[in-house]
Amino acid sequence: MPEIIELNVGGVSYTTTLATLLQDKGTLLAELFGEGREALAKDSKGRYFLDRDGVLFRYILDFLRDKALHLPEGFRERQRLLREAEHFKLTAMLESIRGERDARPPGCITIGYRGSFQFGKDGLADVKFRKLSRILVCGRVAQCREVFGDTLNESRDPDHGGPDRYTSRFFLKHCFIEQAFDNLHDHGYRMAGSCGSGTAGSAAEPKPGVDTEENRWNHYNEFVFIRD
Repeated sequence: MPEIIELNVGGVSYTTTLATLLQDKGTLLAELFGEGREALAKDSKGRYFLDRDGVLFRYILDFLRDKALHLPEGFRERQRLLREAEHFKLTAMLESIRGERDARPPGCITIGYRGSFQFGKDGLADVKFRKLSRILVCGRVAQCREVFGDTLNESRDPDHGGPDRYTSRFFLKHCFIEQAFDNLHDHGYRMAGSCGSGTAGSAAEPKPGVDTEENRWNHYNEFVFIRD
């Protein structure tokens, strides 16, 4: 077995050392590449082939190299990474993933949005879809950043103090409410309550290009998520 190992993991190529793969003697990788190993399958370019998630394997290698878990901000694949760590019998990595999850502080984040319904030529009989102008985020700054990562827009927040402060001025860079819910669920939050209100009438002239019926039917909704 050469000192430099080329791998094809689920179609993603990696180059590492044999010492890295044998770092933890109790893992499946140590079994595959250590003494007494069985013949490993190779691809057309002679790289050892592992039929696993190629994208997540980078975190497996990082952990073997550094003995520490390093995940990017807003990482949403913890459950899948947990499954990969279980497959490769990485006990220490499993403990790190579970420990990080259990160590997350409790908190509350409120999501709100103002929107309207898109109407067709037939008015109420032809409602097309909802239109969201902006998704607002309120809560402790550090927890909002943890959950939403790069999708969080902080440009309207005038206070640039520490991460332990609270704000009601964040909003998201996208308008997909279900994506926001997925982010919260992935970080251990659950919905505790919601409320909504609507308006059905406006004397003001609508803006150019805005349908009269659409301008009438506006609504505002808030959803409260908590993490114990």
